[in-house]
Amino acid sequence: MILYDALFALVKREKRPLPSAFVANPDRTGAALHENMTLTLPDVERIAHLARIEISAAEAVDVRAKLDAIFAMINELASIDTAGIVPMSHAQDMTMPLRDDRVTETDQRARFQQAAPAVEDGLYLVPRVVE
Repeated sequence: MILYDALFALVKREKRPLPSAFVANPDRTGAALHENMTLTLPDVERIAHLARIEISAAEAVDVRAKLDAIFAMINELASIDTAGIVPMSHAQDMTMPLRDDRVTETDQRARFQQAAPAVEDGLYLVPRVVE
């Protein structure tokens, strides 16, 4: 996830265009990623540098393979036609039980302010932190 965030940091910081794989494709319903999204080893090394992660060449190859697998899974999900499907807020149709909205505690403000080191006009006074 850090490498994924670093990719977008790279795009924003260096004012580079977003890779075409991340640009919405209006020709396909529900598709947001290009089918052949892959990263090169220099891309992975640059992203790792931005994320301040030190990785070896062997680890970069492994990370690249894992990121390619993630992009493939995202592309597979993005290719599903979701037109006409209503978004759900929960996987099950249920509501949370609610309690009555009533006061259950008594007002103890005066008691709490008696224990405070400094109070003025009903407000707690605290030391200045920033001058």
